[in-house]
Amino acid sequence: MASPYPDGDREKVASKLPPVLQQELKIRCAELGLDIQDAAATAISDWRARDALVSDVDTAGSKSFSTWLPTGKYDDFKATCVERNLSYIQGLAQSIRAWLEDNPSPAQVGLPAAPRRIIVCNQKGGVGKTTISAGIAEAHAETAGIGVKCLHNFVSALTDTELERLNRSREQLLAVIADYAAGGQRVLLVDYDPQLHLSSQLGIAPLAVGEDSLVAHMTGEPRGDIKDLVVPIDDPRFAGRLHVLPGTREGFLLDSKLALTAAQSRGFQKESALERALHPVEDDYDVIVLDSPPSLGLSMDAGLYYGRRRPNEKAGRSGVLIPVQSEDSSADAYEMLVDQIDDLETDLHLEIDRLGIVVNLFDSRRGYIATSSLEEWHNVEDQNVIAVVDDLKEQRETVRLKKPLLSYVPESKQANVMRLIVAGAGR
Repeated sequence: MASPYPDGDREKVASKLPPVLQQELKIRCAELGLDIQDAAATAISDWRARDALVSDVDTAGSKSFSTWLPTGKYDDFKATCVERNLSYIQGLAQSIRAWLEDNPSPAQVGLPAAPRRIIVCNQKGGVGKTTISAGIAEAHAETAGIGVKCLHNFVSALTDTELERLNRSREQLLAVIADYAAGGQRVLLVDYDPQLHLSSQLGIAPLAVGEDSLVAHMTGEPRGDIKDLVVPIDDPRFAGRLHVLPGTREGFLLDSKLALTAAQSRGFQKESALERALHPVEDDYDVIVLDSPPSLGLSMDAGLYYGRRRPNEKAGRSGVLIPVQSEDSSADAYEMLVDQIDDLETDLHLEIDRLGIVVNLFDSRRGYIATSSLEEWHNVEDQNVIAVVDDLKEQRETVRLKKPLLSYVPESKQANVMRLIVAGAGR
């Protein structure tokens, strides 16, 4: 069954596919930085073009699967299935299986893919960077499959008012989460803010001033292996996949240390300092989330540079995620951050993708101030509001208890918004 795509150039296809193939497809697309709908379209085209018949796939227990195909491609696919005397479900399963075999995991061919890098940033403090950083890291690390079920229930229960805040229909949100590939991933959460809110909220001791730290590795003064600084989050929901690189108060001196090191060391590039420091741990993780300081200095340049689009990396896979609030000072800070990003792109000839805006701590009781500001965020040029996070008690409770949000209240509204952020980032 097919239905029109909102923009008219694709049609939604609803079929069935074995759960194992669905999961493999999501994981492989995440590894290769591809959209599921593009992979499915290629799979069907390649399958139709094959001269040799493909072996039958066991389709027992197939579950609902939907994707968007270029207009007319589904009719061509059905015609080929009729010619080969196959059911549509069998034809789709053969297409996806063949595509998976033709596009092996980078790990299988000895070429580890670079981790996805999400830089959570805003020059203004108090907008919820730490909350968002921790939440999306937890969503990536929780057991695979849990998030999809929770998200479907969450989106199905959204009120018309909540949908209006997001400026999206329920159908559009369900289409976004249809490609949800988070869960079961190895995640490093980096406390890059010398205020140490992230380390504190998760009950992790900060690294002592004068001892080995991320700052020491960025400024060419390492005192050991950076891998030894990483602390795992001991929670069964994440099964050892969620790790934290604690912060240090020495981060308050990072800008001056970077400037001094650049002055003393010929060829030292300040902007690439964070990338050089984290390079030894990259092969250990699928996703790296950076909780950035409220700064426009050299340390932020290094953070933005780390989130740039690397050669052959898909647009929107890595980049900056910007939490804001529904008030004017947050808008002023946003403009300064955008200027910094634009200047860095121009000066260093690179691309830094904007993954979206998250309006945090929204409280409709503030009336016109909140609602008019939210409308302005929706009207920001070349940027999307991918989530609106209400000011709820759950987050404050997790901070007091020093527990991860998705472990403490995994099916809460706030936990599901974190998953929605992950699902919508970069779209």
